[in-house]
Amino acid sequence: MNRISLVILVWLATNCNAQAVGGLADVAIVDRESGAVLTPHYYRGEYWVAGNPGARYAIEIHNKLGERVLAVTSVDGVNVVSGATAGWDQTGYVFTSGDRYQITGWRKSDAEIAAFTFTASPNSYAERTGRPANVGVIGVALFRERPPVSAYTSPSIGPREEDQSRYEGRLKDEAAGSAPSRQSMDKAAAAELDARVAPAAPGPKLGTGHGAREYSYVNHTEFERMQTQPNEVIRIRYDSLENLFAMGIIKRPRPPATSVNPFPVSPDPQYVPDPRG
Repeated sequence: MNRISLVILVWLATNCNAQAVGGLADVAIVDRESGAVLTPHYYRGEYWVAGNPGARYAIEIHNKLGERVLAVTSVDGVNVVSGATAGWDQTGYVFTSGDRYQITGWRKSDAEIAAFTFTASPNSYAERTGRPANVGVIGVALFRERPPVSAYTSPSIGPREEDQSRYEGRLKDEAAGSAPSRQSMDKAAAAELDARVAPAAPGPKLGTGHGAREYSYVNHTEFERMQTQPNEVIRIRYDSLENLFAMGIIKRPRPPATSVNPFPVSPDPQYVPDPRG
């Protein structure tokens, strides 16, 4: 039997299946400052999301099965519960049937976490603890439970209302306008425009920092895995939006074609209008 933690997290999220990844469970990355679910972009066999430097984020997991599952979760190659270099056989969180919760940080105790924050790679928890090799990846290894001999009902534990109020609040959403798509133009003009928006060299990588302490309560339970290998492994990579542009994972919005007039000081031609009716 494996002793692992059962968590009931502070914020229950809204339905975001359309932007989630996974089969046994839906996994999504949520920007906690804006409340937005980060859109996964599929590129060369991997899913990528664009993180906002300085923002807190959460890993939302929704168990879609009619049974409990164990989610061994890692960030930058580090187990989010124990802080050990991540492996499948380690501790994780148990989700009962249909549960949807957010893992919001590095587990510090049964009552506290240190918030996940998008930060420059040198300031990431993994690199500060001498493990920079896997910065920029989030992993969830899902295990189904071996059917128990007797029925077991897991406890339901939530945060105290007075503690919750200390950590509520959101920053204003940042306006994100997208440029209009390129209009019809001749081949020479199109080639010139493509050259201006070609991918550039990526900048410094984004990692996950060891943020401020927050209340997040857990209890402990027993969970026996159905098998030693995960039933499913979900992998989501992340970096800054500018780096995803530079690597060609997301296409940069192209500037609109400039409208030009060969006779700018000449009035528009006028003709006799039709009568009313």
